[in-house]
Amino acid sequence: MKAIGLTRFGNPGTFEEIEVNLPDLSEVQVLIEVKASSINPGDEPLRTGEIFNSSVGGQWSKKLPIILGSDVAGVVKAVGKKVTRFKVGDRVMGLTIHSGAYQDFVAIDEDHLANISEDIPYEIAGAASTITLTAKQALFDYGNLIKGQRVLIQGGAGGVGHVAVQLAKKHGAYVITTARKDKHDFVKALGADEVYDYTEFDIADIIHEKVDLIIDTVMESSMIENNGALGKVGEKSFSVIRDSGKYVSIVSFGINNYPMERNIKAYFFQSKPNHSDFEKIVNWIEMKELKIHIDKNFPLSPQGVEEAYNNSKKQSKKGRVSVSKI
Repeated sequence: MKAIGLTRFGNPGTFEEIEVNLPDLSEVQVLIEVKASSINPGDEPLRTGEIFNSSVGGQWSKKLPIILGSDVAGVVKAVGKKVTRFKVGDRVMGLTIHSGAYQDFVAIDEDHLANISEDIPYEIAGAASTITLTAKQALFDYGNLIKGQRVLIQGGAGGVGHVAVQLAKKHGAYVITTARKDKHDFVKALGADEVYDYTEFDIADIIHEKVDLIIDTVMESSMIENNGALGKVGEKSFSVIRDSGKYVSIVSFGINNYPMERNIKAYFFQSKPNHSDFEKIVNWIEMKELKIHIDKNFPLSPQGVEEAYNNSKKQSKKGRVSVSKI
């Protein structure tokens, strides 16, 4: 079968069409014909090779080619003999474990999938899994957000950020977020109560009533160079958290070792796929309680994936960049 492989580190011209074997299917896995996926900004340091200069670089193999992509939407083509939730022909969305979405077929554990109706286009479903799962778990599993609390979401116009704004507001929080000025109308329409341009203001100077929770989604270049330490945005944010508040980062992988004061708890985490969360997310999307904004969709081809990665780095981007076969 065909796949889109990363054949060298760097930019541009790093993706090529390659031939790979059809994946083996375990008893608890589902074979999916891939219709759509999306661009995960977390893959960018791997695509360029920068990840190998960090403390976590040893977790990755330099062996090429590498098939990137985590989000998947498509059609079930076969099921393992212990699979109970899915059947051939089902429309599904979900996450791979170790990338590999940019290929014709992918095998995924049934616990990492959910059925989707005809009301959810593949383009939306293929862009939803990582950002929705991350936002949900950051806010509620790690942040323990409850109605009436104040939450600051750093980067409210991005993939995870624009979902977090909606979910926090949906659950009764007072939502403050940061975004560039040209995106203020976008995040306000999602439900943000206050929006500030982090390129013009120091957040510590403009938020006077402290927040209960911060969700940090802003990747700064210094994080890779400094082994996952907080960037300037993150460091300044601590002054606006109340005593015993929480700081949840999806980008600062060194934050768990950061010295804390005032009993503030800080976490870095990566989302954990599970069927229960996926079912909730699909229901929110189908009930139109959660909107996945697609900034732009590109063909699921070597050139399309290359262009999609480049587009995802643009400052004008809002929401998610998707790639699809349709």
